[in-house]
Amino acid sequence: MKRILFSLLCVCLVAFACTKSQTPQEKLTANDAKINEIIAQMTLEEKVEMLHSKTNMSSAGVERLGIADMNYADGPFGIREEGQPNGFMSAGWTLDSATYFPTGSALAATWSEDMAYKYGTGMGKEARLRGKDVILGPAVNIQRLPVGGRTYEYLSEDPMLSAALALFYTKGVQDEGTAVCIKHFAVNNQETNRGSVDVKIDERTLREIYLKPFERAIIEGGAMSVMPAYNKVNGDYCSENEHLLNEILRGEWGFKGMTVSDWGGTHSTMGAMLHGLNVQMTGSNYLGQPVIDSIATGALTEDQVDEKVRQILRVRFAIEPVPADVANTQMTSQPESQQIAREVAEKAIVLLKNENVLPIKSEVKKIAVIGQNAVLKTQSGGMGAGVKALYEVTPLEGITRRAEKAGIKVMYTPGYKNYPGRRWGPAPAEPNPLEAAAIDESADPELLQKAVELAQAADLVLFFGGTNKSIETEGSDRKDIKLPCGQEELLQAIAVANPNIVSVLISGGPTDLQILEPLSPAIVQGWWNGSEGGTALAEVLFGDIAPSGKLPFTFPRQLEDSPAYALGNFPGNNTGADLFTLMFRPDVIKMSPEERQKLIESLPKPISEYTERFYVGYRWFDTKVITPMYAFGHGLSYVNFNYTLDKAAVSGDKVKIAFQLTNEGDMDADEVVQLYVHRIDSQVEWPEKELKAFQRVSLKAGETRRIILEIPFDDLRYWNEETNAWDLEHGQLQLQLGAASDDIRCTAEVTI
Repeated sequence: MKRILFSLLCVCLVAFACTKSQTPQEKLTANDAKINEIIAQMTLEEKVEMLHSKTNMSSAGVERLGIADMNYADGPFGIREEGQPNGFMSAGWTLDSATYFPTGSALAATWSEDMAYKYGTGMGKEARLRGKDVILGPAVNIQRLPVGGRTYEYLSEDPMLSAALALFYTKGVQDEGTAVCIKHFAVNNQETNRGSVDVKIDERTLREIYLKPFERAIIEGGAMSVMPAYNKVNGDYCSENEHLLNEILRGEWGFKGMTVSDWGGTHSTMGAMLHGLNVQMTGSNYLGQPVIDSIATGALTEDQVDEKVRQILRVRFAIEPVPADVANTQMTSQPESQQIAREVAEKAIVLLKNENVLPIKSEVKKIAVIGQNAVLKTQSGGMGAGVKALYEVTPLEGITRRAEKAGIKVMYTPGYKNYPGRRWGPAPAEPNPLEAAAIDESADPELLQKAVELAQAADLVLFFGGTNKSIETEGSDRKDIKLPCGQEELLQAIAVANPNIVSVLISGGPTDLQILEPLSPAIVQGWWNGSEGGTALAEVLFGDIAPSGKLPFTFPRQLEDSPAYALGNFPGNNTGADLFTLMFRPDVIKMSPEERQKLIESLPKPISEYTERFYVGYRWFDTKVITPMYAFGHGLSYVNFNYTLDKAAVSGDKVKIAFQLTNEGDMDADEVVQLYVHRIDSQVEWPEKELKAFQRVSLKAGETRRIILEIPFDDLRYWNEETNAWDLEHGQLQLQLGAASDDIRCTAEVTI
């Protein structure tokens, strides 16, 4: 009996140890025995059907065996409206209006892991209501270019910040029973020639900068699916890149899930089958009949198909299908998600400058709101990333509601024309008098005059400038970061009429503020801030809450100061058609698959050199001693925060720093504390400093709190290209603690 009990105890201990040591990715293999039984019952044709799209937003299951289709939801900042089966045109449903969450750069401006997690839960819940299994997001590529068309969709120029938010977004979504499809893997940092550009990048930069957000979300977050990018990396398309998909993703990181190509991003049968792709979206011209034919000739084996099906089924078994009679029975947008969107928006707003103008003073009785960006909705546009929002509070609506409570009169005039950019769909029957014919069109004299008259009649001017989602959009990069449609000319005229100006920038990425900054006593970065963006903005402007956002990227003084421009690495000389756009161009749709492939192969084959290496964003500006307009991590408050260093030390395999943080103001407020590392007398090349830890801290008025920040040694490693492995350089570190990359309050030295 004792022997039996001892044996049972040993079995239990082994089982406990195995469960305890199981990684988030290994959890996907829990149903492998059952999956193998199912694969044994499938025909080759059924297996291959799972390797490509069924509709524009689904891939096939096996109805005969009770395996549901995989349904995808476009994102990553709101569950996209239902489209027609074979395209993106609206299906005309009534219950698919979703919550519009602040876009990626706005989420990153919160510098909050908690907000990223909540954001993910909101997205995951709304996906379930729609019967979706996989969200095509988060989008986590590094913001390398200030002009990047998807800067608004991505998170940050810094891998540490991006990785933390990607991890918690992933956890939030998947804790709600929806899988993420983290994208775009990897080094998708430009829209110019994105379908053909070949990124030439060294291994150290690839590992330390561009792969970090994916690595954390996959290894620690257990991301279940990955979308390879359109571009090539070092010669091979990402959808068939052996180094990225097989050696790193599945080999080093232990990824057990499925990869899904971007729409139109599959390029060959053998490349995809041998080098890591599971599902072709959309079409079956590569991973359909050609796979069966290749097996018949011996070029491929059915075992290779089985492994891809196994990886797909792991995700299918991890995500419970939503029955058809349950999905889409209530409105997608729910109050709980709307509240999350509001919280994120409140914490995202960045106060760039304030010469005692904000919050709005009690003596202000008349406010002139000038600029179309105060009324334009930002839920749709940007080509691939849009939301049919249940509602969207515009800045003007939020300000007007709040002003009414204070007895303040709000007056509005558009001020400038709006550039509509590329149209998707028929042109309006009647021309819009408030639309500009060109992005660099001068200020309209009549609109300018009305704006000046309104400014003269007001106590305070709220000038709304920035871009729109036709200017910052998937499929193309901006030509520059200048304010469009004569905004600068307009502001110069307004400043003469009334210098009491608060400029509010509504954009996803940085803009050139050389003219705007000296004319504006206060400047606010308002982002594309979701369904409750106008509400949150009014709360900040009127002082109901203190602004607490921090810039997730550098605002350069001029575009030429940024690294890719300074070194001539962008934009280059080659231009070509966008791969995604080609899929929906009428003349291309009529082509045969062979003709279409010839067209794609005929596109320019540009190369993008990443010779700036890891000197991206603030790393470049600090190392080269170039003063930006506003630095990475910058963001003011309505209160002052005092930092007092306690101690810094090495403890085990971590560096720790302890300090006292005091809110010296008379209102509750949040501060984002940032810890950077500078290497002293290093033998390895490093940037001047790198962000290595951060924390958002909420303090009541007058409150002091002791904060401890930790840096694991793993986050201090570099990729040693001689040994082709991670390495830790021993020596002295200067810890730089502060409120921004250019606002260091305390320093300390430690030795590792």
